Amino acid sequence: MISERIYDTVTDDDADTVDAGRKRNFAIHFLSLGATKTADGLLDPKLVLAWLLSAAGAPGYLVGALVPVRESGALLPQVALAEWIQRSRQRRWFWVVGSLIQGIAALGIAAAAVWLQGVAAGVVVLALLAVLAVARSACSASYKDVLARTVEKGTRGTVKGAAGSIASVVVFAFAVSVAVGIIPLEPWAIALAVAVAGILWTIAALVFLTLKEPDADTSEDAGFSLSQITRPLRGDPEFRRYVASRALLIATALAPPFIVMLSHETDDGGLGNLGVLIIGSSAAAIASSYIWGRLSDRSSRWTLALSGISAAVALGAVAATGFFYGGIGPGWLAAVFIFFAQIGYQGVRAGRSTHLADMDTHGRKAAYTALSNTLIGVLLLAGGAFGLVADVAGPSVVLAIFAAMSLASVPVSLALSEVQQED
Repeated sequence: MISERIYDTVTDDDADTVDAGRKRNFAIHFLSLGATKTADGLLDPKLVLAWLLSAAGAPGYLVGALVPVRESGALLPQVALAEWIQRSRQRRWFWVVGSLIQGIAALGIAAAAVWLQGVAAGVVVLALLAVLAVARSACSASYKDVLARTVEKGTRGTVKGAAGSIASVVVFAFAVSVAVGIIPLEPWAIALAVAVAGILWTIAALVFLTLKEPDADTSEDAGFSLSQITRPLRGDPEFRRYVASRALLIATALAPPFIVMLSHETDDGGLGNLGVLIIGSSAAAIASSYIWGRLSDRSSRWTLALSGISAAVALGAVAATGFFYGGIGPGWLAAVFIFFAQIGYQGVRAGRSTHLADMDTHGRKAAYTALSNTLIGVLLLAGGAFGLVADVAGPSVVLAIFAAMSLASVPVSLALSEVQQED
């Protein structure tokens, strides 16, 4: 069977001791995540949508709003969704419906990028991106709970890492095709890639619908008043350390636009670098996603700590280059810096997700997920202020701050528990 072949190839478990149902669920997660992660790469707001809006003549303030809308929109609504998810016995439906809506929104973005210009293009794309982000919040708030109940501990990071690596190969191929001219660097062609992303989200929803999910335990006293939903912050020190680690590591998510901005301070930083920049980003995912995923199944705290060290070194190097040379230089060098910075980011994604999935949340996985994501969403929204810092002091200063934040995250991450060793 295909599911058994996928499981046996991706993991190093003893195949004879794993039942067919576990292998099937693992394969469904792998295929669904592979499709959605590919879609994420094809619709990357930091690069692809920014390029499309710039090509459509949208004003800079609308282009600059893409990342905050996408990131905070995917996180902020999760507290509002948490009670609904927590009281549902079958939670995969939130992921299915969320993926379907993302697919429809992506198709709308593709159409708007081709047929609209200027402010109209920017406003419509931002509005559809906000819809996509809210739909994604439903997927995010429900996924870790579904993952924890349908995939065994020890293989959760692996399935996400492997899916990320496969998706990155596809996005890498897309980027190379753009860079060498196989895919023309024209708005209609890039918009077509965004439309493909919409189709992939739809396919992922249909695949995930076939997941065999056991009914969740819906405790009637799982309250969602403000006091109750924020209880983990007051009563769970492990959760507080986890949020603190994630808060410092948002630097890895916010950094790429400032690296691109620094490259634009030289003559070679124009829109024609899109393919090269995507190559750098996707190559980092190809090189590290699976490795980070496997490491996170062994120790998510060490995954987060090593990611912080990696990001601190990479972002510190970019900042130093900017300080001494006034910019990065040729577009390929910006892609190299993005490659190393994104390796750290991939580790953060693997570590934070696996740690929360494996952590004891006292039967309230959806609430813990929603609370942590909402808190980080607020910080990401506030992170838009770094753009003002860049305007005043330059992107090199912002990147130096990000490097310091990444380094500061290391001792916080190491203070986390070894949740993979807990029963």
